[in-house]
Amino acid sequence: MEQKQAPNTVGIRDPKPSWLKVKAPGGERYTKLKKTLRELDLYTVCEEARCPNVGECWGAGTATVMLLGHTCTRGCRFCAVTTGNPRGAYDPREPEHVARAISQLELKYVVLTMVDRDDLLDGGASLVGQTVRALRRYSPELLVETLVGDFNGRKHDIAHLVESGPDVFAHNIEVSRRLTPRIRDARCSYDQSLDVLRHAKACAPQRMTKSSIMVGIGESDAEVVETMRDLRDAGVDVVTLGQYLRPTPKHAAVDRYVEPERFAEWERAGLEMGFAYVASGALVRSSYHAAEAFIAAQVLTPGGGPAGRPRGDARSQDAFSHRAAANGKALPATGEAAAGPEQLISATSLVRRARASE
Repeated sequence: MEQKQAPNTVGIRDPKPSWLKVKAPGGERYTKLKKTLRELDLYTVCEEARCPNVGECWGAGTATVMLLGHTCTRGCRFCAVTTGNPRGAYDPREPEHVARAISQLELKYVVLTMVDRDDLLDGGASLVGQTVRALRRYSPELLVETLVGDFNGRKHDIAHLVESGPDVFAHNIEVSRRLTPRIRDARCSYDQSLDVLRHAKACAPQRMTKSSIMVGIGESDAEVVETMRDLRDAGVDVVTLGQYLRPTPKHAAVDRYVEPERFAEWERAGLEMGFAYVASGALVRSSYHAAEAFIAAQVLTPGGGPAGRPRGDARSQDAFSHRAAANGKALPATGEAAAGPEQLISATSLVRRARASE
């Protein structure tokens, strides 16, 4: 039997509680980074999503960059990103441009995220993987997290992305099982998201996996704990929990503002479950510098260990080269000269053929 949802009592114009108020971003490093981003024409989710932590994260040397354009093929009820059909359009030069631009930003940690691209045969996995490899050439010491979609659950696309060598593989479960059909796009699935995270961990057990949960969107406290337990059972190492804030009146309503004490309880519960790190707070987002600082400390531990930094072995390099060759192009090995547009995978090889009715 479905749990009854408490009636929504939070209006979009209602004042937010004190713990959701932050200072306007500023400071020398923030100002310099913003100026450089504009000059390099680099798109960050930090600004577009109006993240409340943008000043804090940029000041700490972390940023989140969006790949594959600004149009998502899915329409989740919590997300303000434009929904549409890009019809296979993307910039094959993007990995090179993004890698060169990021190398000028003096970042310590970068998150590469993406819109969902169901119009591409591999969902955009190859382009994200190429960007990771390009970053390795230009900024070998930079820590790279890939926060990606579910690729419709295709294990070979997940594996190819993992093989590109990100330090962290992240995919967000977003909400509880009960809320998934109502809040996420119909093509999203709670179990599919768990399978994506489980398979990424199986492909590279030594690499960290990460996910995020929004609260205050209609879930019960018990459902939050259940979702955390499901993520841990899927091998997820790091989880973040944060307050959902409604982007516009057209989006899902805020059901409640969760008190800081409750977030603290979930943090303790997550650590008891065995998560390596839990970032739990009203202003926490899926990309959050405190979690990233913890990950950096683990990845850069001398001697590596379970969270030691993998760079990809010969087999994974061969797998990417073979896949590129199958599309008629060759990608350079790590450490070679940077790839030009002519060396990237052909755009036409990734485009799903449109039906005559489209």
